[in-house]
Amino acid sequence: MAGSLRLPPMFIKGFLRHSAMTTTLVPRLAMSSKAAAAEDQKKPLLYSFWSSSCSWRVRIVLSFKGIPFDLKPISLSKRDTNNCYTDEFHQINPMQRVPSLVIDGHTLSDSVAIMHYLEETRPEHPLLPESPYERAKVREIVEIVCSSIQPLQNVGVLDEVGDKGRLKWAQLWIKRGFTALESVLSTTSGKYSVGDKITLADVCLVPQVFNAKRYKVDLTPYPNIVRLNEELLGNPAFSSSHPHTQPDYIPKNGF
Repeated sequence: MAGSLRLPPMFIKGFLRHSAMTTTLVPRLAMSSKAAAAEDQKKPLLYSFWSSSCSWRVRIVLSFKGIPFDLKPISLSKRDTNNCYTDEFHQINPMQRVPSLVIDGHTLSDSVAIMHYLEETRPEHPLLPESPYERAKVREIVEIVCSSIQPLQNVGVLDEVGDKGRLKWAQLWIKRGFTALESVLSTTSGKYSVGDKITLADVCLVPQVFNAKRYKVDLTPYPNIVRLNEELLGNPAFSSSHPHTQPDYIPKNGF
């Protein structure tokens, strides 16, 4: 045909091969997208224990950010069948502690790592300030609680200390940490621990006050801590995730 464009046979053959590949690839991509969407719609699964302050931190963040989740209680006591020392749970958390969170196709452990993951992947309702200085102060408070107080009065440590000295040991480290924390809060706090917005510092503070009361620590020397704790417990994210609201809560020694 006059004026028609004649393509080389090799070009036509290559084009048809490419078209066939594209036709088969698109449905696969569509299926992958649907599968990914279905995966995204799965609710996170939190392995938690009612009295674990580390578990409570994660419950607060999930609630504050409005993230629906399922909860599976895991006991810290070997006397209970569903405890953290089973081979099954070892596959979930090699440290055999709570919390662990299954989310986005991943399994995460350690409350601080989980909180930062949620903050980075779900930035709505942020829990870190915009100011680099204020962020640093939030992280400082988080570290005081999560590195210098809670690990030293953790159940595993107290079991090694023994029944005779466990209360005195727990009180020693909580008081020492709260003395430092009270000093920091005297310079950083507004309505909340750092300024007037709830941050990860508050998320870590409230569960640690719960621990302090559990171990009969006199909170009179820490007015900032007491004030902030009372204010924060009025927030639904904190009150709805409280240990006494958990399905595995068992009143113990009047606590």
